[in-house]
Amino acid sequence: MFTIAEEPIDIAAIRQKAGDDSVGGIAIFEGVVRNHNEGHGVQSLEYQAYSEMAEREGQVIMQETLEKFDIVTAFCQHRIGHLKIREMAVYIYVGSKHRREAFEACQYIINEVKKRVPIWKKEHYLKKPAEWVACHGCSHPH
Repeated sequence: MFTIAEEPIDIAAIRQKAGDDSVGGIAIFEGVVRNHNEGHGVQSLEYQAYSEMAEREGQVIMQETLEKFDIVTAFCQHRIGHLKIREMAVYIYVGSKHRREAFEACQYIINEVKKRVPIWKKEHYLKKPAEWVACHGCSHPH
């Protein structure tokens, strides 16, 4: 349900695994690399993770999502490595019988992943040296 990937995210493969005839609503979130952050031009991002721990915490989040929301299926994949502008960094797919649950679960997943999964981001800027951006909640218990 949650994976870390070094290769580009294969949306078709995720959708194939997620197929279920009871699903009536699908919410998808695609997080892509943008060309700016906090007033600075960005040329690329670099993601690193403690993959084993990241996948373990990601699985906990996905299980929580299944228990908390009335959904049928949920998948999340996060990239690591050096990504260019417009490359996809994270993909979330949630299927439910109705749309509201899918939207709510999708938002829950991305918020929790950003807070809790040990993935670090290094921003490579256009006009200043690259710097690591904090993993917002990785060092804090949830």
